[in-house]
Amino acid sequence: MSSGHLGKLQLAIMRVLWSDGESTVAEVHRALEPSHGLAPTTIATMLKKMEAKGVVSHRTEGRRFIYGPTVSEVAVTRSMVADLKERLFGGSAAALVSHLLESHDVDGDELAELREQLEQTQRDQGGE
Repeated sequence: MSSGHLGKLQLAIMRVLWSDGESTVAEVHRALEPSHGLAPTTIATMLKKMEAKGVVSHRTEGRRFIYGPTVSEVAVTRSMVADLKERLFGGSAAALVSHLLESHDVDGDELAELREQLEQTQRDQGGE
C-alpha cells in the first residue's frame, strides 16, 4: 500500500468512502462536487488509479462499479504521518512535535491533552 503518498483529491475520495462504506462514482462525485467542482470522469479515473495503488477495490452491481476502501483511515493516517516524519524531520518524532508546537497555535486544552497522552505513553512503556 502506498497510502503514504495519497494526494489531496485521493484523500477527499477516501474520506467519502470511509464515511459511506461503499459508493459509486456518481455518489462520490455528488459528495465532492460542491467543494472540488470535478467531472465524474475525473473521479472515475482517480478511483481506477487508487485501485491500482491497492487503497480501494470495487465490485460490480449491474453496470455500476461500487467502490470501497481496502485500508482504514487509521492505517492511512499512520502511513502518511510516518512518511512526513521521515521526509521532513529525519525520522524524529520529537522534531515533528516540536515543529507543530512552535508553528501552530496550541491552546491550553490541547496542551493538557498532549501532556496526558505523553504520560499515558510513558506508563504503557513502563517509564514512570
